Amino acid sequence: MTADIHQPLPELVPPVAASLLPGDIRRMREAGARIRECYRVLSRGGVNIVGEVLKGQGTFYEMTHYPLDDVFDKDNHSQYYYHAHRGGGLEHGHFHTFLRAPGIPEQLKMLDYSGASEPWPSGDQAIAHLVAISMDGWGYPVGLFACNRWVTGESWYPAEAVISLLDSFVIDHASPSWPVNIWLSNMLVLFRPHIEALLRHRDAVISHWLAVNPGRDVFEDRQLEITGQLAISVDDWLAELEQASA
Repeated sequence: MTADIHQPLPELVPPVAASLLPGDIRRMREAGARIRECYRVLSRGGVNIVGEVLKGQGTFYEMTHYPLDDVFDKDNHSQYYYHAHRGGGLEHGHFHTFLRAPGIPEQLKMLDYSGASEPWPSGDQAIAHLVAISMDGWGYPVGLFACNRWVTGESWYPAEAVISLLDSFVIDHASPSWPVNIWLSNMLVLFRPHIEALLRHRDAVISHWLAVNPGRDVFEDRQLEITGQLAISVDDWLAELEQASA
């Protein structure tokens, strides 16, 4: 992982539906239909995605994981939680999504980084952060972001390795909420191009910081928290996908 200290960081450019393959567009539109169905059944009960996650969890505290103790799919090795710690703006809180060992193939190797000042989870404890999803106060997604290692305490896999894991993220049970789990699983399908862009940009940001901060453990640098973020709208992206497939 190298970068030229004199080169500016590459711009984080949102994907364009017209550049995608027809098969990928079809898959994303199918995921979008499932997401809209989750909204429909939740709204009929007067609730939303965030409300479902916080239901029965008591007082909402910043930094606390919701549901308490996170959500795990032991068969698919997928994990997520919701929390809040970034005040201001549109965001109420955000979901963090992960894939854990043994869902991570052995041939995928963590970054070989000799400057680590903190141990990275490895072996049976290995864990890859996929993406974070920002939610507004009405329980709808408004953004995606990627972050530094210290934020999630993850193992650090290169972008292409994490991208290869995206299809493996599935929460295939009804706890704490079947609609929420279906929604979240399909969000990673609908916004796959955005997530890929964020992960590749994440690695470029890390490479640049390593180049300009020699001898410093950039992965634990509290000055670098969010490596990149993209605003999203389910309706707007589905409309663009529909136009691209016309």
